[in-house]
Parts: sequence; structure tokens; C-alpha cells
Amino acid sequence: MRFLLYNIRYGTGRRTRRAWMDMLRRTDNHFESITHFIRELEPDVVGLVDTDSGSFRTKNMPQPQRLAEVIGHYHSFGVKYRQHGLLRRTPVFGKQGNAFLTRDAVQRETFHYFEHGFKRLVIELELQQANLFLVHLSLRRHVRRRQLDHLQQLVRTARKPCIVAGDFNVLLGPDELTDFLELAGLQRVNLENRPTYPSWDPQRVLDFVCYTPTITLRAFALPQVTLSDHLPLVCDFELPA
Repeated sequence: MRFLLYNIRYGTGRRTRRAWMDMLRRTDNHFESITHFIRELEPDVVGLVDTDSGSFRTKNMPQPQRLAEVIGHYHSFGVKYRQHGLLRRTPVFGKQGNAFLTRDAVQRETFHYFEHGFKRLVIELELQQANLFLVHLSLRRHVRRRQLDHLQQLVRTARKPCIVAGDFNVLLGPDELTDFLELAGLQRVNLENRPTYPSWDPQRVLDFVCYTPTITLRAFALPQVTLSDHLPLVCDFELPA
């Protein structure tokens, strides 16, 4: 299985000095460049963080659906804010979320929500050989701790080997994940702590792919592309029979 994790920043391009204004730009042809990059990698699974399901930025085009059509995958999208919250009824924010795209058939799709934080969504997909989890954690450390505790409980209840991925926002470094990884029974790719953010001058390790030890990591790459403010993670896994 080739697994790609990519925070695409809604397809608006890399961060500038006017970060929030820049994030409101129309995607124009930039998302097409991202689509071409992903298609060339031929991934079996794509975890998209910060994707747009059809706001004015994309001229109402849902990015996950469009990408899935191009590469021939199933897609699963969820708004990342709490259920029944105000942001879900707010323009632009109500279209912001995360998505999985998978080549193989999905046996079960579940949307979990953290009890704390601004971004709360956890997407879980059950495939024939593994369970997949996708998250975007809080910028606040005490909230991240609570979210990680919730996440490890979800992973421990899974009946199959797991891959857990996302933008973890561990601003104090990868050591923040030590307890989570131990309790969840996971190990992570990128053991060398190669930074993933910002893409044009990487300084921080924010994006992670973690996996159950019964899964074998065959290859890991961190393409140095600046289509977003995050670098993509490309992992080749061998799943147990």
C-alpha cells in the first residue's frame, strides 16, 4: 500500500506574510497542480488535511471529489469542526475539513469527534486489511493531550492493524507523542525527525504517519515540493495477510 499524507492548505498555495488573507484566495489552477502531483505518485490511500468541499475559493468544486474522480478512488470527507456548531453554518468554514481517498473498497466509515478543541474530526475507515485514522490536532498543548488520549483509545479498540496520520501540530517536538505511541501500540515513520513545515524552509516536524508494528514499512519519502505550506509524506507499507 502506498500511503500519502498531505496538508494541502485548501489548495490556495504556500503561506505568505498575510497568512489569513492568503488562505482566502481562490484556488484557480493551483489545485490542478496538486492533483497532478498526487496522480503521479499513484497512491493507494491519500489522507488530505485542510481540504475544501466547495466554497467560493474553489468555485463550489469539492476538492476531494474532484481528486477522487481523477485518480479513480473512493472519497470520504468530513467538516473538521464540532457537530451542530456555529462554524458548520458559516460560509467557507462550513466547507473546511479533511478527507480520505482509497483505491480499495471501504468496509466501514466512521466520523468521530474529540470532546475538546477547535478542530475535532477523526475520520476512521476500515479496509479489508487495516483501519485508517486521519486527524488535525489542536495548536494548544493541553488540548492536544486530551485529543491524543481520546485517539489512542480509538486505536486500541480497532480489530485490525492501524495507520494513524495527520497534522499533529506538536509544536514542542515529536517527544510529545511518546506516551501516545506507547499506549496506542504504534510506531512512526520519519524516525530521523525530518521537518515537514514550512515547505520552503522546513523547521518543524508537524505531520506524522504512525502504524501498528504488524505492518511493515518498506519505504518513506518526503518530497521537497512547495505546493502547500506543508511537505507531503509518502509511505510504502506491506500489510499483513
